[in-house]
Amino acid sequence: MGDRDPLVPMFLPEAVEEFLSCLRARKLSAHTVLGYESDLRLVGEIAAELAGVSPAGLEVRHLNGRLIRGAFAAFSDPRSAASVNRAWSAWNRLFTFCVSEGMVEGNPMAAVPRPKQPAKAPKPLLGDGTASATLLERIAEGAREARDPWVERDLVVLGLALVTGMRSAELLGMTLGSIGGAAGDRRVQVVGKGGKTRSLPIEPPIEFLIERYLDSRLRRFALAALPRSAALLVDTANEPLRRGGLQYLVRQCYRYAGIHDRVQKGTLVHALRHEFATRLAERGASAHELMELLGHSSIVTGQAYVASTAREVRQAARGNPAYGVLDRLGAGGGGRGEALSS
Repeated sequence: MGDRDPLVPMFLPEAVEEFLSCLRARKLSAHTVLGYESDLRLVGEIAAELAGVSPAGLEVRHLNGRLIRGAFAAFSDPRSAASVNRAWSAWNRLFTFCVSEGMVEGNPMAAVPRPKQPAKAPKPLLGDGTASATLLERIAEGAREARDPWVERDLVVLGLALVTGMRSAELLGMTLGSIGGAAGDRRVQVVGKGGKTRSLPIEPPIEFLIERYLDSRLRRFALAALPRSAALLVDTANEPLRRGGLQYLVRQCYRYAGIHDRVQKGTLVHALRHEFATRLAERGASAHELMELLGHSSIVTGQAYVASTAREVRQAARGNPAYGVLDRLGAGGGGRGEALSS
């Protein structure tokens, strides 16, 4: 009694490869898997050096809390909290996998401190809230200069992002079959992070743009029909649009629409997702509704959009009676009140 099954001997590179194969089977995006692979390799190389062995000769069962903590200390020194958090998550998931496969008795990541990250503030398009309208109107007018212009496709890319808040990978993963329902009551099936699906409503204006785009696609490539399995968004060679192509397209649209200076640092396609959520929050969407629409696993992120608009707070503050006095003073004080805008 009390005898435990012996641990399955496994070197780290083989364990990592089995873990990554498991992630691929779960249909995680290639970009996510590459990120995990990089973080696991870099920290693993440091751990092997600390243990005095080659990376190929490091056994998973020898990765105790002290060793992995030392590896993370060296890994963390030149890197941001966000990068360390991402690596911590990768290793935590790897060890959870290794425990389930009988390679280690427990997960040593509890011994590794995880840095706190400040809550990320939403980054919608800057200005008075009209930037998205300007973007759509200018692109519809043909403002984007390109070797092979395709206004209908560009409008669908921008329109879908702005009315659904989809991530880049979600936009690129759509097929014609992702859109279903009767006219006027259509929805888009989206495959989000972790393979989770959600259903997003779309209204007649975007339905019309999609139909017009698909008609233009048939004419452009002399096609009789398109299968439901075909990618919804394609490039000018009728190949599925890829991440780099999507980023270039959106960047060019910002530039030619004249709103590139309203795109906050660190965002590109994601700025359209932030714009979607921020404008809905301004119009009264709740944190729970935003969580459902955006495909978040926690309501906290949705609350950030609601807090950033602070509609109720501003309305309450506006009722301060001191504003009435200041308003009268400004009206009776000549041009004093204009100093703030000069």
